[in-house]
Amino acid sequence: MTVPSRLAVGDVMGAHGVRGLLRVRPYNAASPNLAVQRVVYVGNEGSAQAHRILSVAAHRNGLLVALDGVSDRASAEALVGQPLTIDRSELAALDEDEFYHHEMLGLAVETEDGRLLGTIAGTMETGLNDVWIVRDGKREHLVPVIADVVVTVDRAAGRVLIRALPGLLD
Repeated sequence: MTVPSRLAVGDVMGAHGVRGLLRVRPYNAASPNLAVQRVVYVGNEGSAQAHRILSVAAHRNGLLVALDGVSDRASAEALVGQPLTIDRSELAALDEDEFYHHEMLGLAVETEDGRLLGTIAGTMETGLNDVWIVRDGKREHLVPVIADVVVTVDRAAGRVLIRALPGLLD
């Protein structure tokens, strides 16, 4: 499975005011990936344009972001509906017990009693906690990413060990 060189970190939801501010819905509001001076790409792969972030401010359920080269409402409106991406190499460093969704793709998921459930095919965000979609070709399991279930994540070994709470795998 190939990982793209850029990862989406938010979407442009609208223009704000007359000076080119963008209303952005970040995929992770707590993430430091949308910060002043960081380079982001606006648009889809192949047509994305690089912009440096000039300012970021919380606004309602998202952010107000100013980008270099976007200085009026018409320029901002032209970007509505576009994804914001950053180079993978520019992702902010995480703590040891944190990970990005793309890092989990393809990792094998095994129960404490040695049963292989499949591999992580995706992540759903539920609001309370993330849920891994684990597939083995025949079945799909939804595994909550919570401390009571996830015992260890070993990226180097390509393996996640989980505790199968009663009813989880039924």
